[in-house]
Amino acid sequence: MKKIIYFSFILLFMLAGCQTETDSAAQSNTVDGAFGAHFIDVGQGDATLFTLEDADEEAVILFDTGDWQGNEVVPYLEEQGITDIDLVIISHPDADHIGQLSKVLDHFAVEEVWMSGNESTSNTYQTAMEKILSQDIGYHEPRTGEAYELGPIELEVLYPEEISGKVNEESVSIRLAYDQVSFILTGDAGVKEEKEMMNSSHLGSTFLHLGHHGSKTSTDPDFLDAVQPQIAIYSAGEDNSYGHPSPEVIDLLDEENIDWYGTDRDGTIVVTTDGKAYSIETEMSEDITVSQPDGAEDNQTSATEAEEDQDASGESSAPSEEGKDKSCININNASKEELTEIIHIGDERAEQIIDKRPFDSLDELKVIDGLGPSRIADIKSEDLICDF
Repeated sequence: MKKIIYFSFILLFMLAGCQTETDSAAQSNTVDGAFGAHFIDVGQGDATLFTLEDADEEAVILFDTGDWQGNEVVPYLEEQGITDIDLVIISHPDADHIGQLSKVLDHFAVEEVWMSGNESTSNTYQTAMEKILSQDIGYHEPRTGEAYELGPIELEVLYPEEISGKVNEESVSIRLAYDQVSFILTGDAGVKEEKEMMNSSHLGSTFLHLGHHGSKTSTDPDFLDAVQPQIAIYSAGEDNSYGHPSPEVIDLLDEENIDWYGTDRDGTIVVTTDGKAYSIETEMSEDITVSQPDGAEDNQTSATEAEEDQDASGESSAPSEEGKDKSCININNASKEELTEIIHIGDERAEQIIDKRPFDSLDELKVIDGLGPSRIADIKSEDLICDF
């Protein structure tokens, strides 16, 4: 594996002069390049794989690892022939970003993991941290201004400067450059954080991975103007209940004549580059059309409220398909508010359920304080919970 080498802060000033070169990158129909960026379709979650393969240099970087309920990342990496990973970056501990990290650690030799330092009480986060410690994997909490190189790949940390427990807002955000082609990824950082990045870093980049799955809580017009991307990409689940991506964000991209792709419509998106030109390949053969599903704007309002109420555990609070029509409640992905609709389940027990899920049967609820056989029987008789 390649060693991640820390640059001096001189690199930050070097990068400031690279915007003209970066903006000169050109899209081509096909490019036989050594560097690949794979925006993996993981549903309503994030996972981006960067690979470098040529005669002299090899490197693998994974930014976020998909949702805890999915199993897409390991098979995809195996399909790419990957056995070792130099660096895994987890933007923040929400379960749609850190979700499959444990599986990744079980299947691949990982050299180093970066996280913001914000913690979670979820089993997903706790299990991943235990594996990092038990496997003696390098661990680092990067901060604004740090810069690194991995062979010819340059990494600059854009955020956070410090942490205060704001999990989404303080997502680890990076600018990754391979020669004249560069990428910015910001996790779920919001507009306020984007403005702080503008004040501390050079942001001009070829590709922008839209923050927060394309939500209007991110991608401020000034931030977009600072990045000046040729291509924007977002990761979101098809027909997701949040209404991602936001119509306002898509309209902004269209107004600025920025081409965009999304995993909900295009599947996995692969960028191949030689450092000067790049090509884009998607799973879907149809041309990209600029349109939004009916009702997306209305869904966005309720989704934003749901996200604000999301438990610190990071487990998905998006209502399930069953939960949306209130026919039943899926205890493995219901929000705290939905769980409290179940008999004998108050706020405290709902939080315990979120911390300890997934469950394979209702009988497993006995691990929740105060839920004995008689109360579990009441829950079963209420017939409000979806079948397993």
